[in-house]
Amino acid sequence: MRRLHDRLGLGAPRQTLEASILAGPDATLAKLLTTDESAPTDVPNLPQITDLPADDPRRKAQDQQRSDQERTAILWWLDRMATVQAPRAEKITWFWHGHFATSLDKVRDAGLMLTQNQTLRTKGQDSLAQLAQAMVVDPALNVWLDNQTNRKFAPNENLGRELMELFTLGVGEYSESDVKQAARALTGWTYQDRRLTFAKSKFDDGPKTVLGTTADLDASGLVDMLTARADSARFIATRLWNRLVSSDPPSEPELERLTDAYGPGTSVRGLLRALATSETFRDPRATLVKQPVDWAMGLARAVGRPIGTLDDKDRTTALNQLKALGQVPFKPPNVGGWPAGAPYITPTATVARVRFATALLTDASLKPPAVDDPPSGTNARLEWARATLGVDAWSARTRAALSPIGDPRQLLIAAAVSPEFVVSG
Repeated sequence: MRRLHDRLGLGAPRQTLEASILAGPDATLAKLLTTDESAPTDVPNLPQITDLPADDPRRKAQDQQRSDQERTAILWWLDRMATVQAPRAEKITWFWHGHFATSLDKVRDAGLMLTQNQTLRTKGQDSLAQLAQAMVVDPALNVWLDNQTNRKFAPNENLGRELMELFTLGVGEYSESDVKQAARALTGWTYQDRRLTFAKSKFDDGPKTVLGTTADLDASGLVDMLTARADSARFIATRLWNRLVSSDPPSEPELERLTDAYGPGTSVRGLLRALATSETFRDPRATLVKQPVDWAMGLARAVGRPIGTLDDKDRTTALNQLKALGQVPFKPPNVGGWPAGAPYITPTATVARVRFATALLTDASLKPPAVDDPPSGTNARLEWARATLGVDAWSARTRAALSPIGDPRQLLIAAAVSPEFVVSG
């Protein structure tokens, strides 16, 4: 039950895990896959900022406004992830954010990133083909990859290359000629005032030959062709497998089972069900190091303390520690998204986790339900911490490290950076 909530969600509080145990694995999986959260109605309305000249005396205040908007957007999504009752959609939105990685550092418009976030959430739950169609004309992604400068007789190949390499097919599945031809199909789009507009006069019409197929391709036709390919199904299945099941690749029979579930409809839910019912998903050896946001949101959900409930100082500390851990929403490091595994289990990362957990848990004026009235006695206290965080069991080494800690908040802080909680076992 804990692994289902870890991998297909963002962790779960004790009561949810206990209810899932009573319901059983089949009912829990069905609920995770089919229960959808209502569309958010509280998305921040952030006005567009047009840069003033660098020497304008108002520029400093404008830069602060941009920074404030970024902070608002980041906190909004983190708090949504920490509080939704049906977190599968947020987990998959988070996955697609890393897959179609787009960063505020270049886009520089938090409102535009929130629009993309909504697209990932509404289009990314059912069909990769539908999501890719929406993303290829997403304003933030086009700005991020310079496709608004892609013109007939002056092509920009960035989006065409990444559409094949990172979004649909994978490395080595295309040639440089395919990139040039795909770029032609993606010409004609201009960006202004948060809108992407197609200008036919700037579109490179006529036949293009991509991956051996010649047709009068435009952006939509190119996406249709790419997402329908068998190598695209294998690529998407493997990407989700690596993030949700195991860092080791699936076997060939397993990959065939996954792509069958994905099918010609590019079914995301079908693929998720196949992943969660694989033998490897149940294998205790199929561990995954939690990404920092997964870890942080799992902790926030377990103790009932979203970042937004903290005072400004602790909220700033929490955000700074996510930055130190190398993962802040809306700010992936590059078009390849965030790494997985080893980068998040360094001594420096452990220090950042301690500081994050401390910011979340040490304000005595706030009393999350999970921290009220812990039992006395070492064994009972360790069992309380284990159940609160949804850990399967403490190792002998972790028990020895946690046993001397009497204060319940300090116990949870230490337990939150234990291998048993940092790694999804």
